[in-house]
This record gives sequence, structure tokens and C-alpha cells, in this order.
Amino acid sequence: MSAFHYAFKIKDIASTRRFYVSILGCQEGRSTDSWIDFDFFGHQLSAHISTNIPPLDYCGKVDGVNVPIPHFGCILTYEQFERVQGQLEAHNINFIVAPQTRYEGQKGEQRTMFILDFSGNPIEFKAFKNPEEIFAA
Repeated sequence: MSAFHYAFKIKDIASTRRFYVSILGCQEGRSTDSWIDFDFFGHQLSAHISTNIPPLDYCGKVDGVNVPIPHFGCILTYEQFERVQGQLEAHNINFIVAPQTRYEGQKGEQRTMFILDFSGNPIEFKAFKNPEEIFAA
């Protein structure tokens, strides 16, 4: 797969750097006083300071769970998922959707969890039991 680039709003550089580098373990890329880039599991995140961050909307309903829309995230291996979950728990990051298995025993079975970064951006991490089922209907 090709890497994606995603630009999003943040409150400040310092707390964003702390979250993505110190907690998630992302490598920092270029930055200025108003934006910072990260290697987010092989993808480029570009975080830009804004004073206009909209409130969350939990309008998404997936497998009976309300999830915030919009959100971004990453598909990980099961091993990466467990490592990230451990990092989040070690830093006392609250889950807005606790780690769980979605579609258990069905096509597309996956582990998933949602958190908020320090600017309130919802992030989903997921890991498919069978990676070939990522796009399965």
C-alpha cells in the first residue's frame, strides 16, 4: 500500500510532540512554529496549530458502538496493536472506546480502540485477525 498524508488541527506544538513522539513513539519530521510532521506508522501526519477545533460528533455507529466522526487512525498488526495499547495504558491515556474485538467470529474480525490526542483529535487503532479481509464486503 502507498503511504497517506493527513493534515489536521492541534492546540499547540509542545503537547502534540509529547503525545506523538513520547507516547506513541512516532518519529518527528519537519516543523515550524505553527506545524509539525510525524511518521505515523509509515504515514505522514502534518499537525497545524488552530484556534478553531470543532467539537466531536459521535454520529458513527459501528458494531453497536458510537464512534467519533471524523477520526483517523492506523491498521496495525496484532503485535503492534498490543504494544500501542500498552504504551497508552502506561501513560494513563483514557480510551474513548476501550480495546475490544469487533465482528468476533465473522469476516473482518478486528481489534479496535479509540483515544484522543492532547488536542482532542480522535484516533482509532485497529488490527485485523486476517489482514486479507481489510476490504472484504
